[in-house]
Amino acid sequence: MRTAGVFVLGLLLGSLVSTTLAQGNRLSGMNGVNHVGIYVTNFDESMAFFTQKMGFREAFTVRDDKGQPMLAYLQASRNTFVELQPANAADRTPGISHFGLHVDDIKGTIAALRQRGVTVTDARASSAKSLIANVSAPDGVRIELSELGPESLATKATESWK
Repeated sequence: MRTAGVFVLGLLLGSLVSTTLAQGNRLSGMNGVNHVGIYVTNFDESMAFFTQKMGFREAFTVRDDKGQPMLAYLQASRNTFVELQPANAADRTPGISHFGLHVDDIKGTIAALRQRGVTVTDARASSAKSLIANVSAPDGVRIELSELGPESLATKATESWK
């Protein structure tokens, strides 16, 4: 009986310690998944599908000098978006391209990740008026970090959500 009690106490203590350590490893200022990026072969067809069939709201579309869409954010909920970008033959094969995480301080997050040995690019301004950086995860998964300031198009879409 005593052995069983020590065993159970050990399990409880082990669970508490492992949970505490796992939470202590969490990156400061991480606000969760902001978007999923998808490369699409037919931009107009995909826009129609996500807005008309799925009921997502077009938050914003960024176009090039010729008026061609470079990317669009479609709002699935107040803080969650689907990003559409045209696929191409060179380096954008159709399908999921990345997922985006919203962070409070992109420079601090980059520094913390680099200290952990993670490959991450320097922050740069995006066409959607946010700061972004890319993390290289195993198996070629790309994670986009986004710091969304007050002028970012995603922040404006979030604030206008009804």
